[in-house]
Amino acid sequence: MNDRTPLRCAAARGYEPVVTLMLGRQDVDLDRADKHDRTPLGWAALRGHKGMVKRLLQRGDVDPNHSDKYETLRCAAADGHEGIVRLLLGGEDIDPNSPDWNDRTPLGCAAGEGHEGAVKLLLGRADVDLNSADKYDQTPLGWAIGVDIFPS
Repeated sequence: MNDRTPLRCAAARGYEPVVTLMLGRQDVDLDRADKHDRTPLGWAALRGHKGMVKRLLQRGDVDPNHSDKYETLRCAAADGHEGIVRLLLGGEDIDPNSPDWNDRTPLGCAAGEGHEGAVKLLLGRADVDLNSADKYDQTPLGWAIGVDIFPS
């Protein structure tokens, strides 16, 4: 099985009324990851469902730093979902430097994909590491200027 819970499916599809009903139950695991190690919050962020992300974060017991390979802030930054990046950065419990499987931070992901708005939001946080190098020894600036890390 792929561990698709009703909450995960509703969050991924942006079905806010269904998620609201589920959030009222005590027996729903809000941070249960699926076979891709992504939580309902991660799916909502990836798919750009800002209202869903906001609703899940309002619960207070959802972990925005779930240590999966598709961490929520990185997904939102890499896909240029500025509203979601803003929501996540508004929380004191978010780690803006959490690296992915390639050691790229949310800033490196946003810069590499050319999402200027997400980059500006991340740079607005004093605790964002501008010099964090990934496994290819590239910094966010290196990704932003399009340094060819795979020379021929």
